[in-house]
Amino acid sequence: MGRGKMQLTNPACAALLAIALAAPLVMPADGQVGGTRTLAQRIGHYVPGKARQAEKVHEGAGSMAFGPILGADSLSTNLIFMHRGVINPHSGIGQHFHNYCEEMFVILDGPDAQFTINGRTATLPTPSGAPDRRGSSHGIYNPSDKPIQWLNINVGMTKVYDAFNLGDDRVGARLDKVPQFVTMHLDRALLGAPSAALAASGDVKWRRALGPAVFFTPWSFVDHILIGAGGRIAPAASPSMSVAYYVMKGAGRVTVDGETAQIKEGDAIPVDLNQSQSFAQSGSEPLELLAFGVAKDMAAKKAFIVESARRR
Repeated sequence: MGRGKMQLTNPACAALLAIALAAPLVMPADGQVGGTRTLAQRIGHYVPGKARQAEKVHEGAGSMAFGPILGADSLSTNLIFMHRGVINPHSGIGQHFHNYCEEMFVILDGPDAQFTINGRTATLPTPSGAPDRRGSSHGIYNPSDKPIQWLNINVGMTKVYDAFNLGDDRVGARLDKVPQFVTMHLDRALLGAPSAALAASGDVKWRRALGPAVFFTPWSFVDHILIGAGGRIAPAASPSMSVAYYVMKGAGRVTVDGETAQIKEGDAIPVDLNQSQSFAQSGSEPLELLAFGVAKDMAAKKAFIVESARRR
């Protein structure tokens, strides 16, 4: 991807595009979303040793290692991918535009990172994220001597990924004291009583980190959920909203349409339209989840906005 146009002459950029458009870990035999795969086969797993090494990602500094844990066929809605990886010390992702899709970098662990949106840069405390909304540019840089644990989610107007590089690695960028863009901070202290929509029982805490008005695509929300010992959530199946979950910490069990699988830190669980779901904690620590809601289409998202306003 060269400055001002798409090109694949740089091997690292070609590898990046391949990852961005990659299918999930197991392709369905029948070519349909989800196909005939079992729930266990549909769940994505982050395996550090299998991550791909890439340099100068989007013409950024240094290198990183990452790969897809969910791909475009994971949901029937317009989730394009979920990536997981590590940004190496003094490395990052160069500033680039997305005009037909929206992307969000989330730093899960490690030193604080410098996030850029539309040329403005600020340091966000870990764990944090910043959405790059449709028609905006973004980048990220790790100025420290230690690696950063990174998560990336991309949702589009369609399932087509687009990017336009600016040739800007953001190294030494001027930092704003207060971020001049939308952010979310994933602090457990901010969690409160669970939404009624979770149908929670036992020890469950919840927060809507980002609501539907933040996004310009069918992307509808980002929820932060903490399920303590004996806790459980069981949101109703929805004909208009899919959810991609990521396990930040802990372990537990997920049941989708009557099929149960074990989950742990680093796993990604797709729940499609009309699928029933429940999550239960197991193990010695709480099960901490991020939930990314993607509506069926923009009409479904508008209805979700109206319903969310009514519930407040």
